[in-house]
Amino acid sequence: MGRVHLEALRRVEGVDVVAIAGRELASAQRLGAGYGIEKFESDYRKILSDPSIDAVHICTPNALHFSMTKDALLAGKHILCEKPLSTSIETAEELVNLANNRHLRNCVCHNLRYYPMVQQMRRMREDGDLGRILMVQGNYLQDWLLDEAAWNWRIDSDAGGQLRTMGDIGTHWFDMAEHVTGLRVRSLCADLETFYPTRQRPAKNVQASIAQLAAAPAAAGEHVTVATEDFGAVVFQMDAGARGTMTACQMAAGRKNQLRMEIFGTKASVGWNQERPDELWVGHRDSANNIYIKDPGLMKEKARSYADLPCGHSEGYDDTFKQVFRRFYASIGQPGSPAEYPQLVDGLRHMLLMDAQLKSHRTRQWVDVKAL
Repeated sequence: MGRVHLEALRRVEGVDVVAIAGRELASAQRLGAGYGIEKFESDYRKILSDPSIDAVHICTPNALHFSMTKDALLAGKHILCEKPLSTSIETAEELVNLANNRHLRNCVCHNLRYYPMVQQMRRMREDGDLGRILMVQGNYLQDWLLDEAAWNWRIDSDAGGQLRTMGDIGTHWFDMAEHVTGLRVRSLCADLETFYPTRQRPAKNVQASIAQLAAAPAAAGEHVTVATEDFGAVVFQMDAGARGTMTACQMAAGRKNQLRMEIFGTKASVGWNQERPDELWVGHRDSANNIYIKDPGLMKEKARSYADLPCGHSEGYDDTFKQVFRRFYASIGQPGSPAEYPQLVDGLRHMLLMDAQLKSHRTRQWVDVKAL
């Protein structure tokens, strides 16, 4: 994620990346090679002490988000943190309060809501094109952990938190569902499953791609117990009587990164798939359905600013980061302006959702989501 952030930042007007901190100084230097960055540290606190730096990005494993974000806020830095915000509700609440008390700009990087056609769905709902929302359904499916030998720090609950699949990709799905519909999930019933109760952890940590697994055979590591889930399914109730269902899995063979969402209203329905991001399906009862291709000239006026390229030119995953960062840094230069991005309080919101999912799974009951 550090490299993704760095490359996106180079595309944002008026922002200079001046320093990188990494646990290993050599890895930080390799990351910054070719970008004209001159300052590298193995201790991030040295960067926080630099008065010329206005903002910092936290792109570390989840268990480090709280301490690093807190230190950055105490140092007076505007903060952009990868999700999830923290690994507990209590620490997330502390960060929200600290950011508010110090009047610092703060963002949790739920970038997937910034695809142009996702914003088109949002504006259609706001303009009443869908009518009253009745149902939301979909999934977030990946296959990168299908092999028992696949390993990543996210599997380890000490590094990633109690929920892995629902924390890593499920939070993206729920953030998009609430952002597009304007409705909150109020109660839910969740089922979680760990298909591989043990995995082979390699002697050296690698990302779980086929090529990397071939280069680092699992036999070189040890079998460890897995406490985090490979699969999650949630039935939920939203504001205004809306209902929904979703599944998330990181062991769905052939699905590389499919976030699929369908929203059904009393006037029309919309459907979007992250694996085909420039397409938007619109469904009708009494007339033909439509598939719209991203074209800023044909999009809702309030959605157009999320599409920088003309029709026929795809905008994808990396572009979503640019859109988040552009709005975050613009707000730093405009004190008092509204935040057009997810803030730490939204990260706390998703911690509450994850807590409800975990409680529901353990008790085998419906659980209300604590309100902010």
